[in-house]
Amino acid sequence: MELLWVALSGLWLMLPSLLPNSAAVIFGGGTPVDLGRSWRGKRIFGDGKTWTGLIGGISAGVSLGVILLFIAYPFDPTNFWGFGNCPDNVMIVSVLSIGSLLGDLGGSFVKRRLGIERGGKTPILDQYNFALGSIVFALIAFPNWFIANFIEGEHVLALVVFLVAVPILHRAVNVIGYKTGKKNVPW
Repeated sequence: MELLWVALSGLWLMLPSLLPNSAAVIFGGGTPVDLGRSWRGKRIFGDGKTWTGLIGGISAGVSLGVILLFIAYPFDPTNFWGFGNCPDNVMIVSVLSIGSLLGDLGGSFVKRRLGIERGGKTPILDQYNFALGSIVFALIAFPNWFIANFIEGEHVLALVVFLVAVPILHRAVNVIGYKTGKKNVPW
């Protein structure tokens, strides 16, 4: 039973990094983050990455993280089911949310450099750019927390489950976004 909790903890702890990318689509529109500028003849990010999407996505991820902390508090008031103690836990969910969308921006930057237009399919990069951003930012800001929950001992199982679930969840959410008219392509 403990291994099952460890496996599922990877999804629980990374929920604040999973929501921002989808929420950015819902909140998106308006002024592009790159303000329409180009670098070396190509758009920096493109019209699909907007300030309202960025702020809305990060806010949604942080809000979800805070809700998770409130859910965990009565059951585990010192460790919040893996998020750690206050105020670090609020900073952790913030770092995960911000890292998610910065990773997504990084993916767009790479796609523009490769000449892939908005909505162009790039397997692996499309599925993992936001996950990588969250992981990198968490490792920079809270290395001990990330290592304890995703690397040490059996906790590597949490990382494996998260990395396996990311493309499945990404595909499902994108198909929903496509069918509801929020996305132009189902990937």
